[in-house]
Amino acid sequence: MDSIIILIYVYMFLIGMCVASFMNVVIDRVPRNESFVKGRSHCDHCGKTLKWYDLIPIVSYIFLRGKCRYCHTSIPIRGFLIEIFGGLIGMFCFYRFGFSIETILMFVIAMILLAITMIDFDTMIIPDGLNIAMFIVSIVLMYVRHMSLLESIMGMFCISVPMILLNVLIAESFGGGDIKLMFVSGIALGWKYSLLAAFIGILLAGSYSIYLLVSKKINKKGHIAFGPYLSIGIFIALSYGSEIISWYLNLMM
Repeated sequence: MDSIIILIYVYMFLIGMCVASFMNVVIDRVPRNESFVKGRSHCDHCGKTLKWYDLIPIVSYIFLRGKCRYCHTSIPIRGFLIEIFGGLIGMFCFYRFGFSIETILMFVIAMILLAITMIDFDTMIIPDGLNIAMFIVSIVLMYVRHMSLLESIMGMFCISVPMILLNVLIAESFGGGDIKLMFVSGIALGWKYSLLAAFIGILLAGSYSIYLLVSKKINKKGHIAFGPYLSIGIFIALSYGSEIISWYLNLMM
């Protein structure tokens, strides 16, 4: 039995790194309004079309020593790290949810949030297409977890509406993509986990902002991408929301 479990973890890592490799394409092309399902991959420096053996996740980067086979220009390590992260996330989802549909759904959500995180870091924009994908998966997860419709509706509005109101009072407090992300994620989160996800996101973003201010890398009027921190909060809340809330309530007693 142990050997079978190990094989499943290896399988999840391989699947995870392959999907993450595809998400690298999404992250690269979506902001440029290019199709991520059509067109051959090519070197951004020399334009040479890459062969299949240049595109094997993780392996090709190591074999090529992080350089293009044709022009020998260094390949950004970020894509390589994303592929490793995808494999680890695949393993984590199986570890957390085991033999269940939740493993697949949570992995898909993680990959969507990964794309949102990287694109928001690069462009300060969360594409509507990714929020739509999150909306669809959230609906499925809501049914799988037997969440009531009322709780999902409350989850959709309990954070997104205050974000909108705050935008009215203080212009550009939140981006439209951030508000949409909390709205669609609320379907699967419900109101309790939505509050937790937002709290984690604000805590992380606030800590990072303080670091930037102290190190004088940004001024008081500067903006940071908020989507990545919300994405972390959403994934943690969906994975360990019940445990975190129980721990907090026991701490208060």
